[in-house]
Amino acid sequence: MTPEDGPFRAGFACFVGRPNAGKSTLTNAIIGQKIAITSSKPQTTRHVIRGIVHKPAAQLVLVDTPGLHRPRTLLGQRLNDLVKEVWSEVDVVGVCLPADEPIGRGDRFIATEMGRLNATVLAVVTKVDLVGPGALAKHLVEVGELHDFAEIVPVSAVAGHQLDTLVDVMIKYLPQSPRLYPDDMLTEEPEQVLVGELIREAALEGVRDELPHSIAVLVEEMFDEGGLVRIFADVYVERDSQKAIVIGHRGARLKDVGTRARAEIESLLGKRVYLDLHVRVAKEWQRDPKQLRKLGF
Repeated sequence: MTPEDGPFRAGFACFVGRPNAGKSTLTNAIIGQKIAITSSKPQTTRHVIRGIVHKPAAQLVLVDTPGLHRPRTLLGQRLNDLVKEVWSEVDVVGVCLPADEPIGRGDRFIATEMGRLNATVLAVVTKVDLVGPGALAKHLVEVGELHDFAEIVPVSAVAGHQLDTLVDVMIKYLPQSPRLYPDDMLTEEPEQVLVGELIREAALEGVRDELPHSIAVLVEEMFDEGGLVRIFADVYVERDSQKAIVIGHRGARLKDVGTRARAEIESLLGKRVYLDLHVRVAKEWQRDPKQLRKLGF
């Protein structure tokens, strides 16, 4: 029986996994547009961004969460609390396990946490385009031994392999429910949050490894002026030395960040964009409750 034959189903699902397991890339591939930021640096997802998949007889709401990690700051602790809160509210959880990496301690830790949830837990073996059939078969056996998953689905977000199958499997475990969102809605995040995330993604590219957590973006103003969207945003770092890194020699780096972010924002909004970026220092903002609130955490 295909999902279309039964009653209407609607509910929430999320992907979990250790950093770089392919969660955000998978969410983006399924939704078909860029709503969750993807970066090669772990712990880059800060906001819970929802994307909505519309089917004739179902609505699957994907929730993108930060990765779970050992917290070292107040921000880290808040992100972990956020993850666990999301996990407790979804109907289906897909644990992402990359096919090209052995199962490790992080995966076992996440599998243990899954045992405490009421949600249906699936294994999603990601990046299958990077391994041969023999290695994949061996990996699938190991995944089966990790936890009593409801189902195991091998996929490749990059190659588009089995994404429809994965969506159908997730829908199968959603509760019967009327629609949760209007038909034409792809995400419930305000545009300003998405724009801020795209700017932060551009600012993260190519900076040294110590910077990912120190960068935050606040979109101060955003308005449409005769078909041109004007955006004024501040990029926050914690120290003057980091400010110099983000700006670069004679402002070259910041200019590059602006160019890259503007292209992504234009493709998101479908309009021409004027982007004005400033870098500001907010000392130790990750540890300061007042600053965290101001920056939206």
